[in-house]
Amino acid sequence: MTASIKVRLSAMMFFEYFIWGAWYVTIGTWLSTSLHFSGQEVGMVAGTTAVGAIVAPFLVGLVADKFFATEKVLAVLHIVGSALLMLTARQTSYAMVYVFLLLYCLCFMPTLALANSISFRQMNDPKAEFGAVRVLGTLGWIVAGMLVGKLGLEATAQPLQIAAGMSLLMGFYCLTLPHTPPLAKTEGAAKGGLFPKEAILLLRNRSMAVFAIASFLICIPLQFYYAFTNLFMNQVGVRNAAGKMTGGQISETLCMLLIPWFFRRLGVKYMLASGMLAWVLRYVLFAYGNADSRMWMLWLGIVVHGICYDFFFVTGQIYIDHKASVDLRAAAQGMIYFITYGLGMFVGAWLSGAVVQHYAVGAGYDWRSIWIFSAVASAVVLLLFLPSFKQEKIEDETSIGSSRGAAAEGVSS
Repeated sequence: MTASIKVRLSAMMFFEYFIWGAWYVTIGTWLSTSLHFSGQEVGMVAGTTAVGAIVAPFLVGLVADKFFATEKVLAVLHIVGSALLMLTARQTSYAMVYVFLLLYCLCFMPTLALANSISFRQMNDPKAEFGAVRVLGTLGWIVAGMLVGKLGLEATAQPLQIAAGMSLLMGFYCLTLPHTPPLAKTEGAAKGGLFPKEAILLLRNRSMAVFAIASFLICIPLQFYYAFTNLFMNQVGVRNAAGKMTGGQISETLCMLLIPWFFRRLGVKYMLASGMLAWVLRYVLFAYGNADSRMWMLWLGIVVHGICYDFFFVTGQIYIDHKASVDLRAAAQGMIYFITYGLGMFVGAWLSGAVVQHYAVGAGYDWRSIWIFSAVASAVVLLLFLPSFKQEKIEDETSIGSSRGAAAEGVSS
């Protein structure tokens, strides 16, 4: 990969995650504070990304990989997405916000995998080169969060408008990216289906099945964090909450570097368990922290994001890479992505909204009870996982390196 290609791909990643980070973190605050949506409605709107994640494999696997050049698909999706974000920002009713944002997420969520696809196709050694390109995506998310927080836009529709403007720019920028034609022939489009039978049969292995179930279940309390943390911090009086929340992405980047060291000492089982335990800790910290003397607890709850995400989801990607044969790795990763960020986050969107609405108190919410519920739910998943999952030793440094690169697709950020 030449230096010029690296710069162009890095800019693509910056734009891609700036768009997402600009609106996703704060939309719950806008919906609840300015539009006075119920907790259930906020949860369901946040869950539109999960619906997009469910549809994404179909678009990427059955359309983009088979019929059209990837950069052109990316361009169309971002340009259409820009218009949908602008329309969303103009809505005031739950039904219309949900419809337009759902349509947007059906466009946006597939672009995460497509951006990765363009990058991998241009690289000589993705294991060595992808990380340096993908890190610009995390930087884009951080810059977006700091900008929105610094300007005090969290309770407004302006983050959506900022994202719309960047999405339009991204759409035209995609047309300048290296030409990336489809690899597969049209006549082979239906061969093997979305997830090959061999990938599904991996779930016959007990530990693999336990991992898949645990991944699905942990994504349910995970949605409490994504949908409601910014609203929570604004309601308890944290200033520039969106900016402070970018500490989670900084932590994520640092923890990524520590994965090989911890992996060799803890093994896959206790890496996964540590990630789940971190979710329990985070929610307990949120439950008992405040914006005054115990602000340190809220800070720690944010910063522990690196362990929450990297130790569970990135370690999970490494585990899948180890369990699946080379020709099935992409399909197996896609299947788990579908189960977690699709099905798990969708169920989590519904449940988180219902729980938050149950604990509505006047114009606010009983946040301590909400976070305790999330902590208990995470702890139950951990306790079910520990006796069921068999420890396996993985020593393949290549798998660790490649899966660290593959971490791009997570809701990470």
